[in-house]
Amino acid sequence: MKYSKVYIKSIGYELAPVVVTSTELESRLEPLYKTLHFTPGQLYTLTGINERRWWEPGSLLSDGATVAAEKAIENSGVKIEDIGALVYTGVCREQFEPATACRVASNLGIHGSVPIYDISNACLGVLNGILDIANRIELGQIRAGLIVSCESAREINELMINRMLEEKNMERFASSLATLTGGSGAVAVLLTDGSFPEKQGHKLLGGVTEAAPEHHGLCLWGISPDKNGKFVQTMSTDGVNVMNHGVELGKQTWENFLKEMNWSQKEVDKVVCHQVGSTHQAAILKALNIDPGKDFTTYESLGNIGTVSLPITLVLAAERDEISKGNKVGLLGIGSGLNCLMLGVEW
Repeated sequence: MKYSKVYIKSIGYELAPVVVTSTELESRLEPLYKTLHFTPGQLYTLTGINERRWWEPGSLLSDGATVAAEKAIENSGVKIEDIGALVYTGVCREQFEPATACRVASNLGIHGSVPIYDISNACLGVLNGILDIANRIELGQIRAGLIVSCESAREINELMINRMLEEKNMERFASSLATLTGGSGAVAVLLTDGSFPEKQGHKLLGGVTEAAPEHHGLCLWGISPDKNGKFVQTMSTDGVNVMNHGVELGKQTWENFLKEMNWSQKEVDKVVCHQVGSTHQAAILKALNIDPGKDFTTYESLGNIGTVSLPITLVLAAERDEISKGNKVGLLGIGSGLNCLMLGVEW
């Protein structure tokens, strides 16, 4: 897929205020560590994550997404009435219905003949939302559209820590490790057709997507009955196989991506990957033969913020001058399912 008139006008983000270190989480897991004869430091050693963030208790996802959206719109030259579509793309949602996008739209004052809805696709949600809005712009249906997301790790972290302390076994620790990498934050991506005042933005050139749905059972987060028949939230991840199959899918997608973009390996100036942790990051870069110096990471201090991780990492890289005007940038996303989506941007 290719685009000729779609631009990333701006990206707004909001980091959750409560910093939670890996040391703090391990101190809560001390009884489990003693039972399994673990030494402190396992969480950092296995993931490379020093800390992550949580929202304050009771915080609304729509509020975080609204703040990020307001930052994206501010000084963009795009008015509220110019926004032709709004999509909320987080893994975390406020209710089964209505769409969380509706509350965000209400907060922003977006209404009328504007499509407002949610998209859900694990950690690829924001990238899928970008494609959806980009298609509307390319077809000439709208001039501008907004993709928003807000993720929260506090609740599932608390639940899984309690479960690990109840069961105190290696199986539960292994399947719950990925849960403890989770962080919290919000992001908003404003796309336009380049016709608004000020700078056009960063040109979205196109992308490719590949799927391996036979691996849909490797990472599960949802509601299921406990031993007493009570429905509770739970999460489990087969980390080894998610990485192994994910890397293979990533290799296939990367080859197709370079071909679709008509880029050589050397022409890619920078890549921004979905932020999982050190082991996954090293494995995917090695498999794709990408120089680690072309990568930029945030998992060390932000953890894995699901759909929010890649776009926040992209804008932080730009803020720190890791990406320069004219750079060819690859956005490399992967999500449980398994799905892989890579986008090419000219900065």
